[in-house]
Amino acid sequence: MATSSLARRWPAIVWFIVVLAVAFHLMLFWQNARLDTNVLALLPENEQAPVIGVATRKLSEQAERQVIVLVGAADREAARRAALAVRNTLDGETKILKSIPIEARMEQTTAFYRPWRDRLLTPEQRDWLARATPEELRSLALMRLYQPVGGIALTDVGSDPMGLWEAWWSARAADTRVRPRDGLLWLEAEGKHWVLLNYERQGAVFSMTGDTPLNGALARARDAARQAEAQSRMLAAGVPLHAEAAAARSNYEMNVIGFGSLAAVLVLVWLTFRSLRPIVLVGLSLVVGCAVALSVTVLIFGQVHLLTLVFGASLVGVAEDYGFHYFSARQGRPASERYAILRHLLPGLLLALGTSAIAYLALGLAPFPGLRQMAVFSAVGLLGAFLTVLCWFPAFDRGELHATRFSTRFSDSLVHWPNWKPNLAGLLVAAVLSLFVIAGLLKLQSRDDLRQLQSSPASLITEQIEVSRLLNLPSPAQFFLVEGDSPEQLLMREETLTANLARLKMKGVGYRAVSDWLPSAARQRADAESTARADAVALAAMAELTGEILTRPAFAAEPLRAEVWLNSPAAGVARGQWLGDIQGRYYSVVLLSGLAPSILADVSTAGHGLPGVRWVDRTAEFSDLLARYRAGMEGLLALGFVGVFVALSWRFKRSAWRALLPTLLGTLLVLAIFGWSGVPLQLFMVLALVLLLGMGVDYGIFLLEHPGDGTAWLAVALAGVSTLLSFGLLALSSTPALHVFGLTMLLGEVLIWVLTPFFRIPEES
Repeated sequence: MATSSLARRWPAIVWFIVVLAVAFHLMLFWQNARLDTNVLALLPENEQAPVIGVATRKLSEQAERQVIVLVGAADREAARRAALAVRNTLDGETKILKSIPIEARMEQTTAFYRPWRDRLLTPEQRDWLARATPEELRSLALMRLYQPVGGIALTDVGSDPMGLWEAWWSARAADTRVRPRDGLLWLEAEGKHWVLLNYERQGAVFSMTGDTPLNGALARARDAARQAEAQSRMLAAGVPLHAEAAAARSNYEMNVIGFGSLAAVLVLVWLTFRSLRPIVLVGLSLVVGCAVALSVTVLIFGQVHLLTLVFGASLVGVAEDYGFHYFSARQGRPASERYAILRHLLPGLLLALGTSAIAYLALGLAPFPGLRQMAVFSAVGLLGAFLTVLCWFPAFDRGELHATRFSTRFSDSLVHWPNWKPNLAGLLVAAVLSLFVIAGLLKLQSRDDLRQLQSSPASLITEQIEVSRLLNLPSPAQFFLVEGDSPEQLLMREETLTANLARLKMKGVGYRAVSDWLPSAARQRADAESTARADAVALAAMAELTGEILTRPAFAAEPLRAEVWLNSPAAGVARGQWLGDIQGRYYSVVLLSGLAPSILADVSTAGHGLPGVRWVDRTAEFSDLLARYRAGMEGLLALGFVGVFVALSWRFKRSAWRALLPTLLGTLLVLAIFGWSGVPLQLFMVLALVLLLGMGVDYGIFLLEHPGDGTAWLAVALAGVSTLLSFGLLALSSTPALHVFGLTMLLGEVLIWVLTPFFRIPEES
């Protein structure tokens, strides 16, 4: 007897030790939690060129803490007053924002380049020097000698007799509309004077408490601007703004979905069992399941995406099914039978766990890192909840559990639910449903759009677009990827590409390349020789006119190398575009601005035929990926139905169709409803249908495992309603992908739950 008691207790003890380890791991994790908010992290790597993913991440990292603020007004003085009010306010937010001193960086950059300035030429300067006659060189030098000095002179006449370096800096400044003046950065656009303020986000980019300190600081700055100048306008943009908004929204959604589902589940348990013990134990299984899921996800992936937690909050509506089945069968029976009850339920519970886990893991077959996280989180969470029921419920459930009026009435309602039969009425209903489904499927259209993953508020997106337009910022979604077997070859290939892109400037296209700031060694040598010859002619003309011998200063003997440039202040403007050595090859990115859909084809052809140059259109690639994986998951869904039917046939023989048909009909009806409603078919809808296959078939499994058993019908009803609540709340998500996922699950759950009893084994048989 003692041996039997110990054998029953050891699973509970082992699981308790595992849960303690999970709790300790999560305590360490939350002390330095790093949650991912980057939407691009959810997307797959490019299969043909993983380096494109590296380029995208590096461009994203370059801007992940940058906050851009523009303050504008109709006249310059008003804009200045408003900008100073904003700057004074934001400079006081030292725990949130740090001002970036652009002027100091420019002085450091100028000083760094000075030893190599003899080899820094614009394409126009290079062409002119190649064809200029000695007389033209002398004329330019003498004109510069007698020209009044205006603005800030970078060099004297003797050091740079033709002003080549100042012209090079002017060309660099032409890449941006911003100009320094009176200690501020200015631009004029769209009838307003604007002041640019640059900041860097300090501390954590987001808070899981739902707080929005950055948004609060910017709101106070807006108020200060209006007080200083009523007609002023302030715009803000940057990755931290979107990250903070995503964190705040995710916190809200996790609370609504997770705690809303949990509250609904506990109310259902109370109505059904009228006992605190089921509430405590079912709640415990949910908490342990989610904790184990988070711990394993962190161990596998190293971090967790916010959308994984939002999606995982819906796990509450699924993981409690095992507890429902246990307590539904346990109700009204003596406590001494609890182990026997669990053994009786175990085959059905294992089959249900298997189908649900397989359905979740099927989500991970698509090469989306975010989906893989969600799949692992959910499958492990189900396993954790199942093991909690298996190991702890019989050990802790020792009291009596009487049947309640609510549970008895619902259990008895199964006998009143009609069975579908292949008679005239049944065939007529089948014909009507078939016509509805066929017509709806014919109306169903597909749409694969990257915006499915975008959840930022519309106001943030609008301001981001406006700031990008005013500053003419380059697009992070379309660019050229340049490859070489050495830094020198890479820079030479960039120079060939930018020569082609220069021809598109008349169409408003601009480009930013590393080679603008770091020419290849070959070009530096050629330009240094060209400027030396020209300077010799110019200095001789000046000496002849003034009688004063002018000596050209000494410059660096060796060309400026990539490793030196990368470790200098000068690299700050384009360091993110230099990808460097990746598996023995060198890569860089040429960014483009002023892109419009009408000229994308012309831009992409600029790299045609150039070795080591690849045009990258991430938006188009992602849409193509979404379409291809949607088609692949549609095939997987079809195979899934076949595989599940085989498994059910092994268990239930000729009655297997009764467990599967409700899920098949529910799936077709969901698609037909979307077709009639004009909702397009997309990847996340198909993923929801894959999950529905694994979850919906559970209801049929339990009704076949326990034919005519009202307690099984009670457990199925409780499971269906709780799952409906959790995924119904997921449909409230602001992320379009999760919204359509939740909406699909909501409709599917309702239909499958309603249809399942129609196909149970008739009581008379």
